[in-house]
Amino acid sequence: MGYRRAEQILPAHIIELIQSYVDGECIYIPRKENERRSWGERTDARREMQERNQKIYLDHIKGAKVKELASAYFLSEKSIQRILREKKIEK
Repeated sequence: MGYRRAEQILPAHIIELIQSYVDGECIYIPRKENERRSWGERTDARREMQERNQKIYLDHIKGAKVKELASAYFLSEKSIQRILREKKIEK
């Protein structure tokens, strides 16, 4: 997310009002409730993670141990266990 200069988008009186609360600090202005997007909706991250998790599950079915999977996928053993548990529930 990039920063935008307040002077370029907000009227001076709004900037002065905001400055009475936070002067010179960065603040986050959340999206409107009806404009929010779920995680990964804008990118392929969600799909890629689902594909990775499916590969982890299939490797485990083929006999790979949790420790081996953690090392191969650069994840903690707890993360691998969570992924396997979630995949078993899906099946």
